[in-house]
Amino acid sequence: MTMEKTMKLCLRTMLLLVLLQTSAVSGDVGTASAYYSPYIPTRCWGNDQSRFPANSMFVSVSEVMWDNGAACGRRYRVRCLAGDSRPCKAGYVDVVVVDACRRYPCSSTLLLSADAFGAISRIPSQRISVEYIQI
Repeated sequence: MTMEKTMKLCLRTMLLLVLLQTSAVSGDVGTASAYYSPYIPTRCWGNDQSRFPANSMFVSVSEVMWDNGAACGRRYRVRCLAGDSRPCKAGYVDVVVVDACRRYPCSSTLLLSADAFGAISRIPSQRISVEYIQI
């Protein structure tokens, strides 16, 4: 085998290894933190608790996603990508937007309810990197 063919084979092998180790990201990437009650009043529906999903899987979004209130009721699929001390659980959680972040600037892209955050992270007190997509 010639030196040129050997180099091409090595480059192809290295490229294949890199592609196999890279996870496909199909949504947007941001950060997420847990937030806790009181969850009401919300900027979406005030004190109307009937608008919250029964499974407690909801989210408050940052100003980037708020879209002047158009985000209310949107659904997102969220999965943990990374964080300190390997917090990620396998799988994802589907959440409904019920509020806008109450602080400016918001500490994370998404503030997940405690139950939603616990579904994807083992460490409730830390900020994690997430992938999210509107569903």
